[in-house]
Amino acid sequence: MPPHQRLQALTYGALLALIAGWVLHVGRDVFVPIVLAIVLVYVIVGLTRLLARIPGIGSRLSLRARYALSALAAFAVLALIAFVALDNLDRLAAQSGQYQGALLATIQRLAVRFGVENEPTWATLRQLFLEQVSIQSLVGSTVLAATSILSTVIVVLLYVVFLLAEQRWLNAKIDRVSESARTVALIRQIIARTNARIGSYLALKALLGLLMAVLSFAIMRYYELEFAAFWAMLILLLNFVPYLGSIMSIFFPATMAIVQFTDTGTVVALVLALIAVQFVIGNFLDPYLLGNSLNLSPFSILASLTVWSALWGAPGALLAVPITAIMTIAFSEFAGTRPIAVLLSRTGELNEDTRKRT
Repeated sequence: MPPHQRLQALTYGALLALIAGWVLHVGRDVFVPIVLAIVLVYVIVGLTRLLARIPGIGSRLSLRARYALSALAAFAVLALIAFVALDNLDRLAAQSGQYQGALLATIQRLAVRFGVENEPTWATLRQLFLEQVSIQSLVGSTVLAATSILSTVIVVLLYVVFLLAEQRWLNAKIDRVSESARTVALIRQIIARTNARIGSYLALKALLGLLMAVLSFAIMRYYELEFAAFWAMLILLLNFVPYLGSIMSIFFPATMAIVQFTDTGTVVALVLALIAVQFVIGNFLDPYLLGNSLNLSPFSILASLTVWSALWGAPGALLAVPITAIMTIAFSEFAGTRPIAVLLSRTGELNEDTRKRT
């Protein structure tokens, strides 16, 4: 390709990317539930395949039974997440005033420890707080968050039900997409690779996140940390966020512990126990079960986390890795976008069939 045509193609590609980003950002309320539903379907498909591998049980269950059990488990976890979020948001708003004394005592202890001359009081803290934050906006944001969670869960569940119901006709639809047998075969290959790689990754990631949430919940209940179920739910969701998820999984319970407990030893012991859970699962179980199954470089993961968080906020952070992995698989199948797939990959190695195809 001549240099001027390459420049022209690059310009068109950049403009198309900007337009696509703008559309995704403006339409995030429409796209986010759809993508969440697709990801949840992948989790169900992945769980179905994992059930088939269980010795003695998987071979006795029919495909329909495995799908039913996987869907029931996914729906139950999603409903539990919604219930815990709604219940704890109300409780947190109702009990926020009870933490004022503990928070003030903590701030005053820190002020004494660091040699601050004038210990802060609630009058000074309240004045500084009200100068920066509107109470009405905080209450309104809490109510809107609760409403948004409930409506999003309902919409996602509806999408999932219809996607699972239409799966039986997927092969027939693919056959009619194009009259070219080569195009149909290419589409089937992309879907097969995506299902195999993304489905297994998401299912195992969900199980590891659930294990991490259960262990963390047991630790927080042992130390009688308030809103333990809410923090465990956050830990389950943050397990899908690369790098920053582990830090935030410790930060939120640790902040609550600092506010709730006056004993520094209790706070330190709780935080160390949570760190131990994150360390063992994140550094031993996660690499053992998942390895580098998605073949994404650390930089591309971090960059995708930044981009999708900017486009879709918190849901974008949760969906960044699977979306980027799907894009990499799709890009690797076409000559024009294969260099992008190579840059996104960890080692630059793509599957053998892709590298041979021109």
